[in-house]
Amino acid sequence: MAIEANQIVSLEYEVRDGEEVVDSNVGGAPLVFMFGKGQIIPGLENGIANMTIGEKGEVLVKAEDAYGTHNPDAKQEVPQDQFAGIELEVGMTLYGQGEDGGTVQVVVKEIGTETVIIDFNHPLAGKNLVFNVTVNNVRDASAEEAMTGVPAENQKEDGCCSSEGSTTGGGHGCGCN
Repeated sequence: MAIEANQIVSLEYEVRDGEEVVDSNVGGAPLVFMFGKGQIIPGLENGIANMTIGEKGEVLVKAEDAYGTHNPDAKQEVPQDQFAGIELEVGMTLYGQGEDGGTVQVVVKEIGTETVIIDFNHPLAGKNLVFNVTVNNVRDASAEEAMTGVPAENQKEDGCCSSEGSTTGGGHGCGCN
């Protein structure tokens, strides 16, 4: 039976870029999300749509259905004083707030004497990814989950949602701090 929109899905996954494992939750907490709400990358969501509880599978996600193609123009040169108090290293990932208020991830590409070149591409942009997944559970959402889009498993004790996320797509943007 296919997974339907607004159902709560629990996944165990390992994701590879070629031979390199770039993320995994195997042996840890499962990834829990509401299907059909864009909470994980589209290629993975489409790849598991016809899987059932307990099923294991390998899902190839093309770059355009994961983190997009690599945009060579997505670099910016900024004054080094904007990073006051941060010990910068080439290759380090930094997080900031974008113009729309959302979280922006950048990678330090070059460090000059007065400027720093940062790259706005996701580190996995332009890469085809292979996910080895196991569907742990699929269930209908409660009324509250359907309304908020946040699975009960992702609620903190104060009722706020978790913004945990990794290569699967990230937080829920519910305004919790």
